[in-house]
Amino acid sequence: MLKTLGRRWREKLDFGLFTLPVLICIAVAFYIPFVMTIRYSMTKWNGISKHPKFVGLDNFQQIFTGDSNFSSSAWFTIKYAVLYIVIVNVLAILLAVLLDMKLKSTSWLRAAFFIPYILSLVIVGFIWKFIFMQGFNSLGESTGWSFFGLSWLGTPGLAFISILGVSIWQSIGFYLVIYIAGLQSVPDDLKEAATVDGAGAMRRFFSITLPLLAPSITISVFMALTNSIKVFDVILSLTGGGPGGTTYSIAYDIYRDTFQNNLYGYGTAKALILFVAVLVVTIIQLTVFKRREVEA
Repeated sequence: MLKTLGRRWREKLDFGLFTLPVLICIAVAFYIPFVMTIRYSMTKWNGISKHPKFVGLDNFQQIFTGDSNFSSSAWFTIKYAVLYIVIVNVLAILLAVLLDMKLKSTSWLRAAFFIPYILSLVIVGFIWKFIFMQGFNSLGESTGWSFFGLSWLGTPGLAFISILGVSIWQSIGFYLVIYIAGLQSVPDDLKEAATVDGAGAMRRFFSITLPLLAPSITISVFMALTNSIKVFDVILSLTGGGPGGTTYSIAYDIYRDTFQNNLYGYGTAKALILFVAVLVVTIIQLTVFKRREVEA
């Protein structure tokens, strides 16, 4: 009995010794900065002063009642997130179905779609900025099409479409890989049985393939949701928030207030609001989609 208790205590001690460095790293990298974020969000601080002025909840009150930039950037982020999630997932599923077929060029096409995802969105933004400003201008002169002569980065509506399109172009390969992996896990005997029963291609897709893709859809929607709410780098490199601040996302608005206007306390409060929003929306999304997976 004593020998058993001694072994258990030794196992617990070994477990604690091995996990302690990890817990310390997590605390230093996440928990301590998070507590400091809560503290600084209740202060008026320029990032330099050693003694930030405590203002309580004044920053949050100002954000929700008197900050028009935050409300407009929040609306931009919501529109962007909804369209990005829907379009990128629908296109990725359609492309995955096509590339899951036994085609000779399947491997090359998969690589072609995935290569843009390897590039940083900052680099992609600068590349497409050159295309929109110089490449489209040259194409317009050579073809005479007015489509290429539009001000893609100088008009609010077109700038929004440009940001959305570039983001989808860069990231669709990532979601494509997830859906291809999900399609390869769909049992062939189910498809063959449905074919024998007289089900057409569309019927097989919506009745068999799509329900069995539920885990892949959950992962893809989760990744698209978190990435779209935090969109920043493509805006920084492509439009810089222009024209006239119409393409500010919440993340870009936080960056502008914190690092350009030196409102560190105010920007930290906005960052905390963004964190809570992402957390709540993510929990709701995962709960709903996991329930649908069980039903499927």
